[in-house]
Amino acid sequence: MRVYVPLTLPGLAEAYKTGELGPAPLDAFAVTPALREWYVSDDIEELEYAALSRAAQASLRLLAADPAAARRRVVVAVDVADGAAVANPERGLDHAALGEVRITSAVRLAKAAAVHVDAGDAEEDIAAAAAALGAADQGDDDARFTVDGAEDHELLWYATQEIPNLIG
Repeated sequence: MRVYVPLTLPGLAEAYKTGELGPAPLDAFAVTPALREWYVSDDIEELEYAALSRAAQASLRLLAADPAAARRRVVVAVDVADGAAVANPERGLDHAALGEVRITSAVRLAKAAAVHVDAGDAEEDIAAAAAALGAADQGDDDARFTVDGAEDHELLWYATQEIPNLIG
């Protein structure tokens, strides 16, 4: 099963140093039954892109909580055993939990298929979105517009061998 783990660049650096994504439990995103129902598509690539996008939103929340981190969203795509990632059935179609899964043990970074990171030219918009997140959560429409603007930037794909260059 492919899961998408939201991180920051410092989080990616720590994972590279330790050789694993963790500590457990890890929150991640995947193609869950609820995400399938919400997205209404049978195209697995579209569904995986939706899960990746949900992880990018979670990465933005991590950035909002860590003002020292570079303003670039990071998502690591990892393959885990089918039973290793579990959705919370009680959250059902709760929009905030769509695609959300929990991984109960640390995952070796060697299992990563790819890393997705914002380009450097996205940093200004990502910084504004991270700063506006709290107000957007409180219902501020202007702040929501700013947060949604982060989605205008596509995450770039990197091979795992490129992690050292990403973390500098």
